[in-house]
Amino acid sequence: MIKIIKIETPLGEMVAGATDEGVCLLEFNDRRMLPTEYKDLKRLLNTTIEDGENLHLKTLKKQMKEYFDGRRKEFSVPLITPGTDFQQAVWKELQNIQFGSTRSYQEQAIALNSPDSVRAVANANGMNRISILIPCHRVIGSDGRLTGYGGGLKRKKWLLDHEKKYSGKAIDLSLF
Repeated sequence: MIKIIKIETPLGEMVAGATDEGVCLLEFNDRRMLPTEYKDLKRLLNTTIEDGENLHLKTLKKQMKEYFDGRRKEFSVPLITPGTDFQQAVWKELQNIQFGSTRSYQEQAIALNSPDSVRAVANANGMNRISILIPCHRVIGSDGRLTGYGGGLKRKKWLLDHEKKYSGKAIDLSLF
């Protein structure tokens, strides 16, 4: 069973879901894809969804607070990421982008040894159901512009500014 809770953040309310094995959902509550993600998770994990909390969600709430307070740069809560092999590879590679850093979709495709798959990489990024922990917000256009983020570009910019502030690294967001 997937347990669901709401988490208040400086960027608005988020919905988090977890099974006994780990977190499988973290999305902004106003994301248009959220109903589809619920449906997909129920099908892919062959389970139901209901309100409630478990150990992973308690840990996630604590780690999210630490992240937004600038005290956490990596998450340790286990993740459940059902998807195709390619999607899983993309999501795993996203987790290699360091806090406070960005990468272009092209660089992401090259890191996956698939330089011609930029569009497929972008599509897989968009299918990521675990926002922030699988940091698709760190992927930008090859021209440095902020592009495509399910939570909206204002939130993407906020997250990148937040990480820049607490990482000590310079990220050029002047093109936004």
